Amino acid sequence: MYQVDNNTNYRTNESFTQEFTRSCLGRILIFGVIVLVGMLVAYFTAPKESDMDEEMHDNIMQCLEVNDGIKGDVVDDYVHNLAFIFTTADTTVIAEDKLQTYHKYNRLESYRHTFYSTSYIHNNMHPEGTRVGIGIFGIIIPTVLYGDILLDVGTVHKGYEQKLNKEMIITEDADLGETPSITEYHYKGDQDD
Repeated sequence: MYQVDNNTNYRTNESFTQEFTRSCLGRILIFGVIVLVGMLVAYFTAPKESDMDEEMHDNIMQCLEVNDGIKGDVVDDYVHNLAFIFTTADTTVIAEDKLQTYHKYNRLESYRHTFYSTSYIHNNMHPEGTRVGIGIFGIIIPTVLYGDILLDVGTVHKGYEQKLNKEMIITEDADLGETPSITEYHYKGDQDD
């Protein structure tokens, strides 16, 4: 490459690697190689289904443990999820009836995809499943919210003879007011018709 100045002529010889890394084609090829290496690493480090099941079960137990007393908001759940990556659950703190209810009404399933793994929890609130964790590069990141776990189950309808909508009882002395004389085009301001 030649650099020209008004007074003198500066000649610099760049090596092939310098010219290649500064060219558009060279940068695209370098970026492509980096992406391919990242995809290869992701493929070999994606967690197995058994690892996802084990770790996500621990993360869900931690979620039940943390939300045992005061229910937090979504921001608290995200902060707790970040901490769940590095900690384990103490299952002695969680009440036995809550554990039995969790195992009775919730089902955890994990799937390994090409470059990552996911875990879903299925229950009556989410029959299609809601994602509660993702694993990539050997790290399992929980995204479980306390509201995704079904723990309270009760009857919606108390019996077959009970009506869902109760009839309204109006006594004869109740004043319902007068019906205004509204015509077809009354709302447009044409009140003469």
